[in-house]
Parts: sequence; C-alpha cells; structure tokens
Amino acid sequence: MSVLRESRENISKPLSATQNNTVITPDEVLRLSNITDRYLCDPDANIYEIDFTRFKIRDLESGAVLFEIAKPPNIDCATEINCENDESIDPNSGRFVRYQFTPQFLKLKTVGATVEFTVGSRPVNRFRMIERHFFRDKLLKTFDFEFGFCIPYSRNTCEHIYEFPSLPQDLVNDMIAHPFETRSDSFYFVDDGLIMHNKADYAYNGGLRS
Repeated sequence: MSVLRESRENISKPLSATQNNTVITPDEVLRLSNITDRYLCDPDANIYEIDFTRFKIRDLESGAVLFEIAKPPNIDCATEINCENDESIDPNSGRFVRYQFTPQFLKLKTVGATVEFTVGSRPVNRFRMIERHFFRDKLLKTFDFEFGFCIPYSRNTCEHIYEFPSLPQDLVNDMIAHPFETRSDSFYFVDDGLIMHNKADYAYNGGLRS
C-alpha cells in the first residue's frame, strides 16, 4: 500500500538561532504557523546517540500492516575507502524521508506507528516527539507523544496511536492531485531541548494513472 524512499537532498542549513547555541523548546515549535524551510538543529545535537532502527505502520481497525522497514546493520567504516575523510558525505542524509501512499490511506481513521530505537551512553529524560503535518500552508494535525525515560545502552520499542482528522473532500482531492505538497516536521526533545529534527513529504496518488 505504500512505498518509502529515503532522499539525500539537503534542505538548507539550520537556523541561525541554533548556531548561537539557543535551545529550541516545544512551545516554540508549537507556535510555528507553517512547515520549516530549514532544520532547526544540527545532526550533532543528538548527544544522546538516539538511533531509530525499525518503523512499522498498521491500521488499527483491520490490523493490516501498511508499512514496515528496518535499518540495515551498520557498515564497518574500515571497509570503506577514505571513510573518515570523505567531505562529500551530506550531514543531513537520513533526516528526510519521502512516502508514497495510495488514496485509500487518506480514508484511514486510526493507525499505530511502532518505532524501535537505541540509546547511547547517557540517560534520556523526558524524551518527546512533536510532529506537525501541513498541506501547503495549512496545518492538518499536530501529534505530541511522550517516550518517557530511557536508560543508557537500551533498545526501546513503543507504539504511538495516530488519530487522523476528518478532512473535507475538496482538501483530500487537492492532496491527491498535488503529490509531495503534504509535508511534516518531526521534532525530538530531551528535557525540553531540541536534539533531532527530521522532515518528510507525502504523495497519495499511488496506483493512479497519470
């Protein structure tokens, strides 16, 4: 029902505020009126070494698994030529995901998103995700989830429940007719400080003839 492709495109640089070591808080991202055009933190802000290793989406009404992906094992850097000194590696690779769904996805009411992640050497307090979905400049929905406390060197799994809003049919038609103009920002916080920022865009015209 869906296809996911990871993009290596670089969506600009982090905001200048992060360059001045200003901490971005949940209240600030909740006040944003549209999708961000930049990442609000650098990749190295993730000092807790949180790494997402598996992701699954299922329809709660039918139980059908709509999508599932697992991160492949890490490639040993020693096997790569000039791995440590390769300046061409995009530091934002892996922070942007492109989803392709069929129109039927927009008819779903509730889905469960199971995520598995590992934690590094530091304890993680008040791990929280705020995810904001927009179609063009219209806010569709804000999801706000708590992961809680994670001990060092742990592997954690949790399922978050997404209750989709009821959308007018003309808006649904526009979202189907304009692929990848539906976008989201996913902000991850520890102790109310932003440590990760990922982006995604979505198409709902899968299976339709062009």
